Formats: sequence, structure tokens, C-alpha cells
Amino acid sequence: MNELLPFRLEPYFRTRIWGFNDLNPWYDYKTDGEPIGEVWLTGEMCTAATGPLAGQSLTEITKKLGRGLLGTAYGTGEFPLLIKLLFPKEKLSVQVHPDDAMAQKYGEPRGKTECWYALDAKPGAAVALGMRPGVTADQIRASIESATLEDLLEMVPVSKGDMLFVDAGTVHAMGPGVVILETQQTSDRTYRMYDYGRPRELHIDKSLEAMRVKTRAGKIPAHAENGHSVLIDEKYFKIERWDVPKPGDTGRLAASTGSVQMFFVVDGALRISAEGGEIFTVGRCELAVVPAESHEVRIEAESPATVIRIYPNSV
Repeated sequence: MNELLPFRLEPYFRTRIWGFNDLNPWYDYKTDGEPIGEVWLTGEMCTAATGPLAGQSLTEITKKLGRGLLGTAYGTGEFPLLIKLLFPKEKLSVQVHPDDAMAQKYGEPRGKTECWYALDAKPGAAVALGMRPGVTADQIRASIESATLEDLLEMVPVSKGDMLFVDAGTVHAMGPGVVILETQQTSDRTYRMYDYGRPRELHIDKSLEAMRVKTRAGKIPAHAENGHSVLIDEKYFKIERWDVPKPGDTGRLAASTGSVQMFFVVDGALRISAEGGEIFTVGRCELAVVPAESHEVRIEAESPATVIRIYPNSV
């Protein structure tokens, strides 16, 4: 049986105190319990919904297929990118992520550089990316104690379609009014610097150790390339937007990169198949994985579609 076939992943809904009880119109998902803030699209709890590996977790699939799945992104053998949707109803905590060197200093395999693509943004929406020029570590400590840290953050307005780069070491926070497609190194290591008085643990010393005064965080302008848009091309990931106006084959969209690829459907629907496998559909807010060694991959628009293609650059 050929197991190196594309497959769709089931999303995994994660509770967060700052999330929503109803994810409409993005997902037909409601809960009377804890609110949902994140939908993991490539997390270890996500399971294959199609193909011969249906029902198996992404972790199991990665272990089983190895280089056949990951290709040039094999690295440590873990799936290299964690992709999520974030639905903040309230302000997220002010955080810092370590870079690879600091993470490894504390026994973690890698740091956490990420990017945010705004699928939606209400008027006035903004995120914090970095500290205002001239702010010192002593000022940060004092402002945490006095509950005034927000006054020191560099706020960046966000509009629908914006791509924001958040490299490791950037003090950052996400506010309400946005829906974000987040792509990051596979790591859940976060140092919480400030949480608006909510009773959750803070990691002030490690936040200050991880923090860099100057980073490259900020908006990344898209550029055109061979009929599609490159939203970001950084060390750990490359992300493209493809607009497919009518049903039919989109051969270039299926082109091999030498590594695993992910396809997230913003609008419309795709049909995906490969040699030896059956056709399956990927609808709005769903994600498909195409292994590096899948053969004769075919991706067609079932209806006019907007697609985000994501793949790792290195690990």
C-alpha cells in the first residue's frame, strides 16, 4: 500500500481563556464550556482524515514516513512547522519566544520564530511588536510591577491581508479584532512577560533574557512571483497566496519543493490526488499535507479558491 499520499488533517480545537464559545463563520463549532482560542491545523493531536493513514496522528505519520514525508525538512525527524488559527476575543498576554540558541541552552530542541497572516481584521485592530525605542530592561521590570507595560509597547495597526513577521526575541502581544493564520517553528515554548493582572504564571527573568532590543519584526510586503504572491520568505518558512479564479487544474500549485507542503484553503475548495491515491476535497479553513515524495500530485479548484501554500525553508 502506498502511504506517501497527500492527506487532509482534522483540526484540533484548543481552549484558551481569551477565545470564543462560537467560532462561526469560520467553523461550525460551539461550546458551552471553556472558550476556544486556537485551532491547530498541524499539531501533534491532529489526525489524518483521508487516505490509508486516516485516524493516525500527525506525530505517528511523521514517525512512520520520515524522510518520505518531510524531504529536505527532515532535520530532527519532527514535523517542522506548527500552523494554527487564532481567534482572540480578548488581549493575549505579552510574550517573548526564545531563539534556537536559548531554547537549546534550556534543553529544548529549537526556538520559536513565527509569522501572522491576517485572515480578517476589524477597524482599529492592532498588535504589539517590540518595545518603543530606548526602553530598558529596568523600565520593563518597573512597568510590570506598576501594571503599565502596555504603555511601552510598539503598536502596529493590522488590516485584512497583512503578513507580520515575529522573529524570536520580539516582545509581542495580539489584541482582539483579528483572525490570524499563524505559522511557526514546531515549539510551544513561550515566556509570559505580562498578563494584565490575570492569575497566570509569569516568566519575567527568562522573558528579559530572551528579549532583543532590536528585531526584524513587522509587516512584510507581498511580492508577485510567477502568477502568485509570496507573502513571506524567511529562514524557517515560505508562504504563498494563490488565487484560483475558476475550476480546473493548477499544475504549478502542485510543483514539488523537495520538502513537505501544506495547503490551507481560505475560500472555495480544492480537489487533491496523487499517483495511487483517491481524490479528496479540502474546503474552507481546512488544511492538506502533501508529502515530499508523493508522485504525480494533482491539485484542482473545485470552485474558485484562495489558497495559502506553506513549506519549510530549513530546520
